[in-house]
Amino acid sequence: MGLQPLEFSDCYLDSPWFRERIRAHEAELERTNKFIKELIKDGKNLIAATKSLSVAQRKFAHSLRDFKFEFIGDAVTDDERCIDASLREFSNFLKNLEEQREIMEEKKKFDKETEKNYSLIDKHLNLSAKKKDSHLQEADIQVEQNRQHFYELSLEYVCKLQEIQERKKFEFVEPMLSFFQGMFTFYHQGHELAKDFNHYKMELQINIQNTRNRFEGTRSEVEELMNKIRQNPKDHKRASQFTAEGYLYVQEKRPAPFGSSWVKHYCMYRKAAKKFNMIPFEHRSGGKLGDGEVFFLKECTKRHTDSIDRRFCFDIEAADRPGVSLTMQAFSEEERKQWLEALGGKEALSHSFNTAIIPRPEGSAQLDKLGFTIIRKCISAVETRGINDQGLYRVVGVSSKVQRLLSMLMDVKTCHEVDLENSADWEVKTITSALKQYLRSLPEPLMTYELHGDFIVPAKSGSPESRVNAIHFLVHKLPEKNKEMLDILVKHLTNVSNHSKQNLMTVANLGVVFGPTLMRPQEETVAALMDLKFQNIVVEILIENHEKIFRMPPDTTFPEPTCLSASPPNAPPRQSKRQGQRTKRPVAVYNLCLELEDGDSPNPSKEDTPTSSLDSLSSPSPVTAALPGPPGPDKNHLLADGGSFGDWASTIVSSRKARAVYPCEAEHSSELSFEIGAIFEDVQTSREPGWLEGTLNGKRGLIPQNYVKLL
Repeated sequence: MGLQPLEFSDCYLDSPWFRERIRAHEAELERTNKFIKELIKDGKNLIAATKSLSVAQRKFAHSLRDFKFEFIGDAVTDDERCIDASLREFSNFLKNLEEQREIMEEKKKFDKETEKNYSLIDKHLNLSAKKKDSHLQEADIQVEQNRQHFYELSLEYVCKLQEIQERKKFEFVEPMLSFFQGMFTFYHQGHELAKDFNHYKMELQINIQNTRNRFEGTRSEVEELMNKIRQNPKDHKRASQFTAEGYLYVQEKRPAPFGSSWVKHYCMYRKAAKKFNMIPFEHRSGGKLGDGEVFFLKECTKRHTDSIDRRFCFDIEAADRPGVSLTMQAFSEEERKQWLEALGGKEALSHSFNTAIIPRPEGSAQLDKLGFTIIRKCISAVETRGINDQGLYRVVGVSSKVQRLLSMLMDVKTCHEVDLENSADWEVKTITSALKQYLRSLPEPLMTYELHGDFIVPAKSGSPESRVNAIHFLVHKLPEKNKEMLDILVKHLTNVSNHSKQNLMTVANLGVVFGPTLMRPQEETVAALMDLKFQNIVVEILIENHEKIFRMPPDTTFPEPTCLSASPPNAPPRQSKRQGQRTKRPVAVYNLCLELEDGDSPNPSKEDTPTSSLDSLSSPSPVTAALPGPPGPDKNHLLADGGSFGDWASTIVSSRKARAVYPCEAEHSSELSFEIGAIFEDVQTSREPGWLEGTLNGKRGLIPQNYVKLL
């Protein structure tokens, strides 16, 4: 489990657990900062120590190999896995510390404002209720202004903290690539090294670009959510299991002559069970002061100003302590009224204290006959006029034109009169924007709120085959109209991706555009925004496997998948390390990589195509994202290793088929993942002892020999 997302709505609640999550983020940044300093030091030693170059390289490589990124949420994408694994593949690195110093300054400011806010609240709550009303009102205004300033700073700090946490993934690795390229020119055989390393370098560049694009898309969504919460924090309170929760000061009476003290507690109340929890918490000491207390509420009574020298007070009595009451103080009169309502006291408000999900306003778009007509008209126009337009669906139309077109299309009287295929009044970008806007205006996303979480889960883990099977199964659980509309749209997107050489809209690009359009969570939270990258993956799977998903019935046994992360109990043992090398590396590479075997070097496969940003649409990368599979027996390769043509010929067997008798999860990009019963085509012997080569679903790779039976 990685770092938990910091929710903006929690800035206003400021619970002990929220503080713990902030400290976890700060600790991770501090750990990264120390690691970077040590790495820069090792890098300088590596460059300067020409006499002990090998020792310095080994030390540097160990530092890289032992470091691992933490991630926000409960899963990572394939791109992030590759970036994380690259630290164990590379052995040199440099990093600028400016970003770390920036977040440390933000932390100091946040800690200072926290101390100032709660000190002022303590001082304010100690004011005597017998002071003049004008004095009290002035004090109230001052405290409220200070609290609002603190909330503003807290929102910005949380946003900055998470932004740096995500951004470091690609900014961390990019200087390393530059440094590694410089190392190539240092050696006399740099040209051979660069050529051997080129496929991995290009793959990693694509992974970095994909991660950067997803980060930039997520960052804009996070900032938009922060601004929404800043403008109206009460409407964005998170759904909670408690009827009421927050900080209260509890009066603790002491024996004479010491009087009493007021201790801050974080309190939680469930109305259905009448269960009241309170945990002492002091932000100065950095955490809870004890295990807290739990009791069942009997009654709640408002305290009048004449009966106590503090404002905003009320008494509660526990069911198991008859006659003994606890006096509590809220932060303001409004909060006292909310607590009274939740606890069943007097002066209850008409609105509920309990946080709830704010339903989204429904638009006029519907999945009815008119809706299908609109989508089909837009798709037909795009495929007729603009299928080869660069940046199709990424380039947006003028907002006023888009709204005017939508209003005409959504009017039954004018819909059929609008000519999108021949009229010059409507640009292609206006039509594509109208199509996306119509889908976003549906009462709920096309792939439904109910199945949103189910679609996200398989995108986070599992083999490529299991992911496709899971999405296939879930698509057929959609309502019939939703599935029909999704089929029409995905078929169109498949056609768009087939023209990606002209329009530059690869499957990955279309996933970025249509992920948030077809899928969105019911509740807007930072945690949900972190799943945006997995929404894109789901759309990519739909496009790449359109025929199978929409034209074939799903496997009814899928709800209990047999996908395994390791060999099943009855499976024969696998080769722990492949002895052969896919390519023979120069000696310098072995020095840099600590002479790790290929079987140990992380190089996860990637089936996505590269995601181009808007700025790079005009210059598409000629590199595809899929790493090449392991080479088949090559005559020249074998002869270069000292073998003869006769040796090479003896390794070839006639092409045969094979059936999997055990399931297998690939542990290397050159291997294939498969389930029991999978049929492999063109099976041949491999130079890797204990392995075969074969083709499954159009992908060629290595297969453990004792996991299959030749047909």
